[in-house]
Amino acid sequence: MQAPTINPQALQMALNALGRLKASGQSVRSDVLMVIDYSKRSTEPRLWVFDLNRAGVLFQELVAHGRNSGDDRAVRFSNEPGSLMSSLGLFLTGDTYIGKHGLSLRLQGLQKGVNDNSLERAIVIHAADYVSESVAQRAGRIGRSWGCPAVRPAISRKLIETVRGGVLMLAYYPGKV
Repeated sequence: MQAPTINPQALQMALNALGRLKASGQSVRSDVLMVIDYSKRSTEPRLWVFDLNRAGVLFQELVAHGRNSGDDRAVRFSNEPGSLMSSLGLFLTGDTYIGKHGLSLRLQGLQKGVNDNSLERAIVIHAADYVSESVAQRAGRIGRSWGCPAVRPAISRKLIETVRGGVLMLAYYPGKV
């Protein structure tokens, strides 16, 4: 089986956004970049973390979408509190905290009306047992969150520590962002 590849348009959008933020003086890390491609099935890797200094991939992972965003594929997105949907657009990673899912990472939406309610909605990266190859094989999809991009527990701490503190993340869906 061929390894899944990132949509080149999504990667280019993220790189362009990073360049614009840096040029505007925004405090953003330029060593790491994260992209989620929600057009891919939940059973295939659709979250990438890139090492921009070494032009390499640090993570290529499964990631959950919101339970009201769709079944195996995310097709609906929202910025509304209580929607239980994923949000699209550009985010900056914030600080970490220990919550009900263990170590979690806050995401600050950067686009008014698109994802700027992310802090109020508590949209965070966290570990979830329902994100795994075994769940994908058993159910035909991974589990769904309340809108958070949840990841496998085995990699959550390392991923969160890698991207915390000002990394740009693009949550992408073709034609919507």
